[in-house]
Amino acid sequence: MKLYLAPMEGVIDHHLRNILTNIGAYHRCVTEFVRVTDKLLPEQVFHRICPELKHGSQTASGTPVTIQLLGGIAEAMAENARLAVELGATAIDINFGCPSRFVNRKAGGAVLLKEPERIFKIAAAVRKAVPMRVPVSAKIRLGYESTDLALENALAVEAANASFITVHARTKLDGYNYPARWEWLGKINDALSIPVVANGDINSVDDYVRCRELSACQDFMLGRGAVAQPDLARQIAAAQSQNIATPMRWDEVNSLIIGLAKAMQAQPQTNAIRILGRLKQWLVFLKKQYPEAAALFTEFRHVKQISQADELLLKHS
Repeated sequence: MKLYLAPMEGVIDHHLRNILTNIGAYHRCVTEFVRVTDKLLPEQVFHRICPELKHGSQTASGTPVTIQLLGGIAEAMAENARLAVELGATAIDINFGCPSRFVNRKAGGAVLLKEPERIFKIAAAVRKAVPMRVPVSAKIRLGYESTDLALENALAVEAANASFITVHARTKLDGYNYPARWEWLGKINDALSIPVVANGDINSVDDYVRCRELSACQDFMLGRGAVAQPDLARQIAAAQSQNIATPMRWDEVNSLIIGLAKAMQAQPQTNAIRILGRLKQWLVFLKKQYPEAAALFTEFRHVKQISQADELLLKHS
């Protein structure tokens, strides 16, 4: 079994990748997407989204990092994939699943699920552009408005010689408002010969077990569940080995929040508004698992100074 940490735009950046992978059990994590238009991007764009490029494309704990690209022009995607590898990327993922209306209007993300032939062209171009030693994967949803093209899109990725495919078990129209359709992962898994990584609504060990049973997938990608429960991957890995991992206590989780605050404060270009916003955002996710996070958020929501935030975090530790 392989466990992947999902990309989450504006949520899981390099700071949170460092924190979550340090807890353990992840095989690999994926960056937020690099938005590709029709040009070769400046090198600093890749380094901004993936600072790990300067450290062997690994987090501080040694977990490999994949760079994710999003765009609708095959030639530009291939050119930027080639540059990413030259800069040190050890794996490339292609985003065909982002539901953002802004991204979709720009012919990127989930809107491409309407065009399986275009998915094939983009994935094949990226695959040909980088050495075979560099895995190329793609992430899709079950479709844009319906599941009518789910199998065709997945088969297009496989035909492009991708190493594996990650499937978020919802359509774009579903957003995050409807339960993931894990049974569809089983249909796709049956149709493909490359590995299918299951994604969507895996928020607990029980979810992982049910998803595995319905999909027959061996590999899983965690997103919002991992942000809400930082040791979820460790718990799933233990369950897979028929063991039980003791869930993290609140004081341990609070230490992680303090760690995020310190890491962001250590970057002079990061302003106080952004730091406070990120801390509040994480607390919103953590409220789903920890009542202590809800209590902290109630006080935290009105904080406007970093010094106040630091005092509150220490108070609740």
